Amino acid sequence: MPIDLVGVLVLAALAWLWWDSLKARDAGIAAVRAACEAEGLQLLDETVAIAGLKPARDDDGRLALRRVYEFEYTDTGDNRRRGSLVMLGQRVLVINIGLRLVPGQRTLH
Repeated sequence: MPIDLVGVLVLAALAWLWWDSLKARDAGIAAVRAACEAEGLQLLDETVAIAGLKPARDDDGRLALRRVYEFEYTDTGDNRRRGSLVMLGQRVLVINIGLRLVPGQRTLH
Protein backbone atom coordinates (compact mmCIF):
# COMPACT_ATOMS: atom_id res chain seq x y z
CA MET A 1 0.00 0.00 0.00
CA PRO A 2 1.52 3.36 -0.96
CA ILE A 3 2.52 5.68 1.87
CA ASP A 4 0.28 8.45 0.51
CA LEU A 5 -2.79 6.23 0.74
CA VAL A 6 -1.95 5.23 4.32
CA GLY A 7 -1.59 8.91 5.26
CA VAL A 8 -4.96 9.75 3.71
CA LEU A 9 -6.63 6.85 5.54
CA VAL A 10 -5.12 7.93 8.88
CA LEU A 11 -6.27 11.52 8.34
CA ALA A 12 -9.76 10.31 7.38
CA ALA A 13 -9.94 8.16 10.55
CA LEU A 14 -8.85 11.09 12.72
CA ALA A 15 -11.40 13.39 11.05
CA TRP A 16 -14.16 10.82 11.66
CA LEU A 17 -13.13 10.46 15.34
CA TRP A 18 -13.15 14.23 15.79
CA TRP A 19 -16.59 14.60 14.13
CA ASP A 20 -18.09 11.68 16.06
CA SER A 21 -16.69 13.03 19.34
CA LEU A 22 -18.24 16.45 18.71
CA LYS A 23 -21.67 14.88 18.11
CA ALA A 24 -21.37 12.70 21.22
CA ARG A 25 -20.26 15.66 23.36
CA ASP A 26 -23.20 17.77 22.15
CA ALA A 27 -25.63 14.94 22.98
CA GLY A 28 -23.97 14.56 26.39
CA ILE A 29 -24.24 18.27 27.18
CA ALA A 30 -27.94 18.23 26.31
CA ALA A 31 -28.54 15.17 28.52
CA VAL A 32 -26.60 16.61 31.46
CA ARG A 33 -28.36 19.97 31.12
CA ALA A 34 -31.77 18.23 31.18
CA ALA A 35 -30.80 16.10 34.20
CA CYS A 36 -29.57 19.15 36.11
CA GLU A 37 -32.77 21.06 35.33
CA ALA A 38 -34.86 18.07 36.47
CA GLU A 39 -32.99 18.00 39.79
CA GLY A 40 -33.02 21.77 40.30
CA LEU A 41 -29.26 22.07 39.82
CA GLN A 42 -27.16 24.47 37.77
CA LEU A 43 -24.69 23.06 35.25
CA LEU A 44 -21.50 25.07 35.60
CA ASP A 45 -19.52 26.15 32.53
CA GLU A 46 -22.28 24.61 30.35
CA THR A 47 -19.92 21.87 29.15
CA VAL A 48 -18.53 18.40 29.78
CA ALA A 49 -14.89 17.28 29.64
CA ILE A 50 -13.72 13.92 28.33
CA ALA A 51 -12.27 11.69 31.06
CA GLY A 52 -12.05 8.36 29.25
CA LEU A 53 -12.40 6.78 25.82
CA LYS A 54 -12.26 3.10 24.91
CA PRO A 55 -13.90 0.64 22.52
CA ALA A 56 -16.86 -1.37 23.81
CA ARG A 57 -19.72 -3.46 22.41
CA ASP A 58 -23.31 -2.25 22.34
CA ASP A 59 -26.42 -4.38 22.96
CA ASP A 60 -26.31 -5.69 19.38
CA GLY A 61 -22.66 -6.68 19.65
CA ARG A 62 -21.39 -3.88 17.40
CA LEU A 63 -18.19 -2.08 18.29
CA ALA A 64 -18.71 1.48 19.55
CA LEU A 65 -16.77 4.05 21.53
CA ARG A 66 -17.49 4.25 25.27
CA ARG A 67 -16.89 7.78 26.48
CA VAL A 68 -16.79 9.00 30.06
CA TYR A 69 -17.26 12.72 30.60
CA GLU A 70 -16.97 14.79 33.76
CA PHE A 71 -18.85 17.99 34.53
CA GLU A 72 -19.39 20.36 37.41
CA TYR A 73 -22.66 21.58 38.86
CA THR A 74 -23.87 23.49 41.87
CA ASP A 75 -26.82 22.82 44.13
CA THR A 76 -26.61 25.96 46.25
CA GLY A 77 -24.77 28.41 44.01
CA ASP A 78 -21.85 28.56 46.46
CA ASN A 79 -20.12 25.28 45.73
CA ARG A 80 -18.83 23.15 42.86
CA ARG A 81 -19.71 19.46 42.73
CA ARG A 82 -18.50 16.89 40.23
CA GLY A 83 -20.67 14.61 38.17
CA SER A 84 -20.03 12.13 35.41
CA LEU A 85 -21.68 10.94 32.22
CA VAL A 86 -21.14 7.60 30.47
CA MET A 87 -22.04 7.25 26.79
CA LEU A 88 -21.81 4.33 24.38
CA GLY A 89 -21.67 5.73 20.89
CA GLN A 90 -24.29 8.49 20.80
CA ARG A 91 -26.43 6.88 23.53
CA VAL A 92 -26.38 8.05 27.14
CA LEU A 93 -25.94 5.12 29.53
CA VAL A 94 -25.85 6.90 32.90
CA ILE A 95 -25.55 10.36 34.38
CA ASN A 96 -24.12 10.41 37.89
CA ILE A 97 -24.92 13.59 39.79
CA GLY A 98 -23.32 12.26 42.96
CA LEU A 99 -24.49 11.98 46.52
CA ARG A 100 -27.28 14.27 47.62
CA LEU A 101 -27.81 15.28 51.20
CA VAL A 102 -31.58 15.53 50.85
CA PRO A 103 -33.24 12.13 51.51
CA GLY A 104 -35.43 10.68 48.82
CA GLN A 105 -33.88 12.47 45.87
CA ARG A 106 -32.52 10.54 42.91
CA THR A 107 -28.86 10.73 41.98
CA LEU A 108 -28.65 8.66 38.78
CA HIS A 109 -30.47 9.34 35.50
